[in-house]
Amino acid sequence: MERIAIALEAAGALDEPMMIERVLAGDAKAGRELYDAHAPRVYRLVFRLAGDPDLARELTQETFVRAFSRLGDFRGDAALSTWIHRIAVSVALNGMRKVKRFRAREAPIEQAESIGVRQGDIDPDLREQLARAIDALPETLRVTLVMHDVEGYTHGEIAAALEIPEGTCKTRLSAARARVRLALAPFREE
Repeated sequence: MERIAIALEAAGALDEPMMIERVLAGDAKAGRELYDAHAPRVYRLVFRLAGDPDLARELTQETFVRAFSRLGDFRGDAALSTWIHRIAVSVALNGMRKVKRFRAREAPIEQAESIGVRQGDIDPDLREQLARAIDALPETLRVTLVMHDVEGYTHGEIAAALEIPEGTCKTRLSAARARVRLALAPFREE
């Protein structure tokens, strides 16, 4: 069995349940592989919520400390990534409250470390108004909008991460988009 695991690892085809078993058995390399597989997306999500790169790195680390300490509790009802993102949202929101560093808005995407997104030619006034519109959203709507429209999470992933029904996620996204559209209405008239 160990030879099969070594062969799968060498081929890069090791699955997450096997990696989880290895992490729980104390295999640091498997822990690093799991971290490397999920950390970039967790960081982007936490950065968008926290708006501060240093705080985002700290909260990303805290997310993985908490996830690895509770890995034995992971039941596999959802994808591991969904479970980790649920922890990340909780850590980020609680961490921001704890250090009293709520921002008036999330940071612009161009401030994030390179994530492979090409910026288009967007009117700076429109960009500023969009940031203000997102800032004005209640936290529940803002988190849903950022996770779905900016970070590309599905409704199912967001619902699982926030521990809400999928329908609630869709309703929140619709409400957030409606408020943003209303705030951007003057730009449509130009």
